[in-house]
Amino acid sequence: MNGHLETEEQGDQALHIQRLRPKPEARPRGGLVPLAEVSGCCTLRSRSPSDAAAAYFCIYTYPQGRRGGRRRAARTFRVDGAATYEENRAEAQRWATALMCLLRGLPLPGDGEITPELLPKPPRLLLLVNPLGGRGLAWQWCKTHVLPMISEAGLSFNLIQTERQNHARELVQGLRLSEWDGIVTVSGDGLLFEVLNGFLDRPDWEEAVKTPVGILPCGSGNALAGAVNQHGGFEPALGVDLLLNCSLLLCRGGSRPLDLMSVTLASGSRCLSFLSVAWGFVSDVDIQSERFRALGSARFTLGTVLGLATLHTYRGRLSYLPATVEPTSPTPARGLPRAKSELTLAPAPAPAPPVAHSPLHRSVSDLPLPLPLPQPALTSPGSPEPLPILSLNGGGPELAGDWGGAGDAPLSPDPPLPSPPSSPKAALLSPITEGVPETLASSGLPPPTPGSPGAVSTRGPHDHLLPPLGTPLPPGWVTLEGDFVLMLAISPSHLGADLVAAPHARFDDGLVHLCWVRGGISRAALLRLFLAMERGSHFSLGCPQLGYAAARAFRLEPLTPRGVLTVDGEQVEYGPLQAQMHPGLGTLLTGPPGCPRREP
Repeated sequence: MNGHLETEEQGDQALHIQRLRPKPEARPRGGLVPLAEVSGCCTLRSRSPSDAAAAYFCIYTYPQGRRGGRRRAARTFRVDGAATYEENRAEAQRWATALMCLLRGLPLPGDGEITPELLPKPPRLLLLVNPLGGRGLAWQWCKTHVLPMISEAGLSFNLIQTERQNHARELVQGLRLSEWDGIVTVSGDGLLFEVLNGFLDRPDWEEAVKTPVGILPCGSGNALAGAVNQHGGFEPALGVDLLLNCSLLLCRGGSRPLDLMSVTLASGSRCLSFLSVAWGFVSDVDIQSERFRALGSARFTLGTVLGLATLHTYRGRLSYLPATVEPTSPTPARGLPRAKSELTLAPAPAPAPPVAHSPLHRSVSDLPLPLPLPQPALTSPGSPEPLPILSLNGGGPELAGDWGGAGDAPLSPDPPLPSPPSSPKAALLSPITEGVPETLASSGLPPPTPGSPGAVSTRGPHDHLLPPLGTPLPPGWVTLEGDFVLMLAISPSHLGADLVAAPHARFDDGLVHLCWVRGGISRAALLRLFLAMERGSHFSLGCPQLGYAAARAFRLEPLTPRGVLTVDGEQVEYGPLQAQMHPGLGTLLTGPPGCPRREP
């Protein structure tokens, strides 16, 4: 089938694949490929003598099926408009470069030549995987979904499996952070909490905390990933679908400032929070549902049911410094020139089988790209015989598969795209060894004891809005005292992957979003609030016990002798605490913003 590939004119949000022969189609079925579903691309070559002049490039996509789940697919294009392979390869590289620039949000020259030098060197990421995350599926999901996708995107990475609680915290204390372009946790929210507070333990914490961090959800609590998913314009998702969405966003690059709260506990110790401080019903469910961790995210559903059955109220005092919300500003779109040549389209009808990787058990692995990923067989127009399986740009071990060319020559990889001067060349996949890498230096600090006050740092930003705990608050603060069912101070929009606690919150709005429910609410009304929170519509229910305020700082003083306090889902010492929001203190790898979702 002969075809044509171009970008959609409205904001370059999709690729339009059009069949030109035997008969053009204005909008062929399946011909519109949203860029949000593209992870990356590569150039390919066949060694068949009969196909020696043609070049190929492949676009890796993850479209949603009719039932909503994503499955990997590859669209492979043949470039044969010129007489020589070198000319066709240059055209294939031009398209691959243009597409990668578009995915990365990089400007393209209006009338200039599109060359691989437009692309920066691949970012180098450190992946931290908690193999016990969620229901113990984090490591399997990482191998099956995350590593293949980021390999397709051309990202360079090392990977460490964490072995115990606070392991990630200890690791980041000794890293040479200048060697990394980002640290990505592959787990739930708890692992990112360890990373950020590991930054706080460093003498150079002010620089360390600016290190870009990302999250790929493989845990039971995936609140920040839910907010990243919404920011990317995707529909709400759970499980593998949420993981694939967040992985697609990571592949495209892009970051935003991340607001962080510094939380001071009763003992004077401090920690950084990227998510929430909770007291009452929310923290009770979070901690009491730990015994159901094997259920994954369903643990919170079961915990909520049990919490409703034994609903408690807590007397306390909540004080806050009010703030004003500012509107967001749109992000301009970038363009892509139309193609100058026709491309023979040969889509792969089925996703590739799962990729096999060397084990990375409890070690640091250096996996420069590209990884040897299985490629779909090409089908030539009008012929049922498949063309040879093509190798990824840059090669690697030869891919297994039956040759369909009946006596033709074996395969050879297409030479890689030229790297910019500052780009390190991809090395061959090397065996993985146990042990500590050279980039990990001993911090000289004893490992913190989980749950102990020593696991919380005394370093951190200056809280200029807060007087010391136990002293009077300055003028301009609002104080509420009484019986509460819950109090929640949240920074991003989501409390869980499917719970939108603060619908209008942004990663960098500089606000603490305070939500509370006073005593006197019925169990049925509280259940309605949480059901409505799945759509972020709980504030429209008109519940008289539900309150909200946007603040810059707050103080919470429990007056009930027993209870549970959590910071980002981690239990901390019980007693008075206070927190101040520090706008843009951190950096979050979010991918590009998507179009706002339309509410039905």
